[in-house]
Amino acid sequence: MRAEKLHPEYVTDSVGRRKAVILPVEEFDGLLEDLDDLACVAERRNEPTVAHAKVMEDLNKDGYLQG
Repeated sequence: MRAEKLHPEYVTDSVGRRKAVILPVEEFDGLLEDLDDLACVAERRNEPTVAHAKVMEDLNKDGYLQG
């Protein structure tokens, strides 16, 4: 994602060097959610996978899906 898509505002020092960023709260919250998702993926990367058909079968059996 490019920074421009986040609508940042920059805090600069007296010579114009960027020192901090201000983001709209919704965009900041979205970034935190993305970081949390990435952390979950990293933590679970070595877990065994389950076939989609097996997941669907289990969800149906447990009553979470109708059909």
